[in-house]
Amino acid sequence: MTTWRAIRAVAGFFILLSLALGIPGSPIFVSQWWLAFTAFVGVNLLQNAFTQWGPMAKLLAKLGLKPGR
Repeated sequence: MTTWRAIRAVAGFFILLSLALGIPGSPIFVSQWWLAFTAFVGVNLLQNAFTQWGPMAKLLAKLGLKPGR
């Protein structure tokens, strides 16, 4: 797996998890403040799309994933 694919997989997992924790109708609801984490992940994805750099890409590269798509 490459960093490009792993970033999207991790982001998708974090978005779904934070939505489950932040939506009042969810069985695992904790607080609506979890929706701020959803926004944070979205902003990082947008930033990564324009700059081709991000904290998650750097972390995944250090873990040994190949850069690129």
